[in-house]
Amino acid sequence: MARTSSDRLRAGLRRMLLAILCAGALAPVAATAQQQPRIVIGNDRGGLIGARAAEIRQIRALGQSVEIRGNICYSTCTMYLAAENVCVDPRTTFGFHGPSRYGQPLPPAQFDRWSEVMARHYREPLRSWFMRDARYAQSDIRRLSGAQLIALGYPGC
Repeated sequence: MARTSSDRLRAGLRRMLLAILCAGALAPVAATAQQQPRIVIGNDRGGLIGARAAEIRQIRALGQSVEIRGNICYSTCTMYLAAENVCVDPRTTFGFHGPSRYGQPLPPAQFDRWSEVMARHYREPLRSWFMRDARYAQSDIRRLSGAQLIALGYPGC
């Protein structure tokens, strides 16, 4: 049976409609696959500065969002404040102190270097406060609430 031009047109329109419907059905899957999950940080007492800095670089490169929640976020946990899409729970307590080697003081040059690495993860005026005051705390952690950080310009969640 010979196909007429109207038969070919209808068949072409059906294929186009099917393609549009399939694309519409797959669009939410493609959008979801591109979105990175939100990372929730809570009750984190910190860790090694270099390792945490590398983790935060990866979070930033992937464009991931970070929520800082829980009772505490101490030491290098505070470096998560450098995430581009970060929010803080007003009830979380943030603890700041200077760099050390497992609680032992560092030589002055290393102390300054690692203090700078940490400070780069904070916005002003938190950065200046850290460099002027909190980095000199070792056994006595300087604490700020999430509400105080929100007052300094960090988004709440």
